[in-house]
Amino acid sequence: MSEWMHIIVRSILFVVTLFAITKLGGKKQLAELSFFEYVSGITIGSIAGEVIMGLEGNMFHGVLAVIIFGGFTYLVDVLSIKSKSFRDVIEGKATVLIKDGKVLEENMKKEKYTIDELNSLLRQKNVFKTADVEFAVLEPKGDLSVLLKREMQPVTPKDLHLNVAPEKETHTVIMDGEVLNDPLTAAGKNRGWLEIELANLGVTLENVFIGQVDSYGELTIDTYDDQLQVPSPQPRKLLLAMLKKCQADLELFALETDSMEAKQMYNKNSVKLQKAINKVKPYLN
Repeated sequence: MSEWMHIIVRSILFVVTLFAITKLGGKKQLAELSFFEYVSGITIGSIAGEVIMGLEGNMFHGVLAVIIFGGFTYLVDVLSIKSKSFRDVIEGKATVLIKDGKVLEENMKKEKYTIDELNSLLRQKNVFKTADVEFAVLEPKGDLSVLLKREMQPVTPKDLHLNVAPEKETHTVIMDGEVLNDPLTAAGKNRGWLEIELANLGVTLENVFIGQVDSYGELTIDTYDDQLQVPSPQPRKLLLAMLKKCQADLELFALETDSMEAKQMYNKNSVKLQKAINKVKPYLN
């Protein structure tokens, strides 16, 4: 067998082996590597590269070494799940860098972090002043978790005692000009509804790059032609405006009529409609 064929066979063999080892480790290794997983990953990659190009060696010895390292990494993950003390040794503990708004210099030295590196991590959290931070923790993975001081935190609808509609999953129903039937069904819609909505927006299916249905059942699209202006759907706002107009009309009728019975009826229904508007307003804004 020629050297080129040796390299091809070894490469294919190690691609399959490394893929199997990665799948065994799970998605966690793809998202966040612990220190041990980082070292193990470098070692496995080095072994694979050396065996692929080292034609004089036995490639099955390399496969065995990769399996051993991969299996050992998997065993460490299992033990980490079962034992917190073992997990603390392997993955490390979180370190507080800022507490009660004050930078802890000793902990910074312990983790070998400079103030420039701390400021960089804070800027990634959209924080530009250490004085704005109440509490900051350096996680074992190297991420910085930040709690802003109370007066610096963003205002939420809960702080303002506002009722807001629950947000649900957005379904992608069109992709590359093709209808995705399963997401369309999950959104509670059908092709007939989709064709009507596209007609109302003045576009054809073939011109749609991506189309999504939000939690309110509204279709938003992005077309291949970036110069094409697609109107935004407004049915919820139109419905809210119609309800407000009906409520205002009832009040007006109550003022214009001379009949006390009719006036009471109009006022009563006006109050009922206003209560209904207050309930559905979070869903129609």
